[in-house]
Amino acid sequence: MNVALRPWVDQIPFPAVLRDNPDLLAAIACGLLVLCGGLMLHIGEPGLGIALLCVAYVVGGYESAREGVTTLIAERELDVDLLMIVAALGAAGLGLWRQEYHLIVDGAILILIFALSGGLESVAMQRTERSIQSLMSLTPDTAQVIRRGQLETIAIQELQVGDELLVKPGELIPTDSLVVAGASTLNEASITGESLPVEKGPGQEVYGGTINGSGALTLRVHLPPHSSLIQRVIQLVQQAQTEAPPSQRFIEKFEHGYARAIVVMGIVIALLPPFLWQWSWETTIYRALIFLVVASPCAVMASIMPTLLSGIARGARCGILFKSGADLENLGQVRAIAFDKTGTLTTGLLQVTRVVPQPGVAAQQVLAVAAALEIYSEHPIGEAIARAAQKQSLVLSPAAAIQARPGQGIQGQVEGQFTWVGRVSAEPATQLPAALVQPSQDLEAEGHTVVWVRQAGQVLGLIALADTLRPQAKPLVQRLRQAGIAMAMLTGDNTRTAQRIAQELDIDAVYAELLPEDKIHIVRRLQQQYGAVAMVGDGVNDAPALAQATVGIVLGATGVDAALETADVVLMSDGLDKLEQAMRLGRRSQRIVKQNLTFAIGFIVLLLLANFAGQISLPAGVVGHEGSTLLVTLSGLRLLRD
Repeated sequence: MNVALRPWVDQIPFPAVLRDNPDLLAAIACGLLVLCGGLMLHIGEPGLGIALLCVAYVVGGYESAREGVTTLIAERELDVDLLMIVAALGAAGLGLWRQEYHLIVDGAILILIFALSGGLESVAMQRTERSIQSLMSLTPDTAQVIRRGQLETIAIQELQVGDELLVKPGELIPTDSLVVAGASTLNEASITGESLPVEKGPGQEVYGGTINGSGALTLRVHLPPHSSLIQRVIQLVQQAQTEAPPSQRFIEKFEHGYARAIVVMGIVIALLPPFLWQWSWETTIYRALIFLVVASPCAVMASIMPTLLSGIARGARCGILFKSGADLENLGQVRAIAFDKTGTLTTGLLQVTRVVPQPGVAAQQVLAVAAALEIYSEHPIGEAIARAAQKQSLVLSPAAAIQARPGQGIQGQVEGQFTWVGRVSAEPATQLPAALVQPSQDLEAEGHTVVWVRQAGQVLGLIALADTLRPQAKPLVQRLRQAGIAMAMLTGDNTRTAQRIAQELDIDAVYAELLPEDKIHIVRRLQQQYGAVAMVGDGVNDAPALAQATVGIVLGATGVDAALETADVVLMSDGLDKLEQAMRLGRRSQRIVKQNLTFAIGFIVLLLLANFAGQISLPAGVVGHEGSTLLVTLSGLRLLRD
């Protein structure tokens, strides 16, 4: 920000783009002064012309000079800002010495273009800032609290755990809360990036910043407002803005030594050519000044961070949270992914996959009899059977004398007849029908869990259950393979179940019956083979492997709190399709960074060659230098819309 202009900028009704960017305003003022000063010189008024140009130097170069001198004094480092000012003052001094006023104009144009470039870069970077800051507008400033039967409007910061809130249709949820009464659909796009509404009812959690649908909700605050999910996301995105990735840190470290080298080479260029090639001293000094300008690494410095910040902002808008620019950078380098199975590639919930009835018995009868008991069970198998019956709208008979036998099954009276649902080994006297033995063995060999249904001493049939794949899992694996990504599946589940899931997904590398520490060794082995490896897990039992991986990725719906603490990248929705989007974003950012660096370095070399050949003037050198800087900055901002 141009400190010199700030006090009076606030007092004048400038357009918003100028009010928010004093650097751009200073550049415009500098341009007008350069134009008027040049015109005065042209009509033979050198005194007034030089005076106007001097003012242009101050207006356009004050901020750069201040920052450059501050860096020199505080850190004893040369930076690009100071080099530009030295080059401009050198041109002005040479012009006054030789009374060649066009050199003063050249220096003023250098200041102008440098200031204009800085102003335009500021405008461009504000797009990223606005995209990130838009997260902060997702929560309202006030909330309606129900106290003593009356509604009170208070500031969000004053909310306390236990407060009851009223949220009307169409309003924003003030903070993370639990639904006490009412039902509605919520737009959670601000959290997950998904526009499809999600149904919410009593007992379910709602997130601050999401939009209530058509129903009124009574909520109870269960977390302090500053601990809400959206506030933590904002904090992490802001933190990601300030943390430079390894490549940027290397460039910044390189810049300090490079700036000193430029100064030394500039002095050499200003002294040697008159002796080696009989250049005039004026020409030599002029070329040395151009060298200081075109050799400065501004474009190289701007090649990385605008791109990564744009990627972080783009990800946040899509429900993909990168904790730092380094994580986005690393994700673009990933060549292999290790997937946890349960809850990641699969739904983590058992589902009925097949009902095999005894000949003469209907499959719906087998499921209905089993569900009549299992609706009273809290076991995952019982819940899966009850869901399957409900999905088919089966009419269930009343049950009595229900007794659960842990690890074995459940029994009771259904329509007055003793009924058993569970493992056959728990009922040793039961004779298994020959027609069902082979199907049960085949299903168990495929990794299914098999339960038997017996009523009145007769086996009615069997029910097979399994953890099923997420709908997006198979298409995702296929697309990742086409993109050249190697994949492995890591699970603590038994080998048969793991092999079945892996076969469905066409994943060759399968590691089963693993403890959490075993997964670390597998990830290390993959890193030795492929280099950068991502681990996709649930953020709790996979925490060690997530920490070991180059990039740890968590599906937010598996536990947002653990995900935000454990992972490098959080996919805020429960969909695996966000993983592919994050991978594309990482790879896209890497391509843009490489393109920017190649262009920046190549253009510097081109300008240097043109300078030594005497084919470039100081203003042209500045245009090339600052133009390349602006181009790579705008190139990085492409991620905001791609």
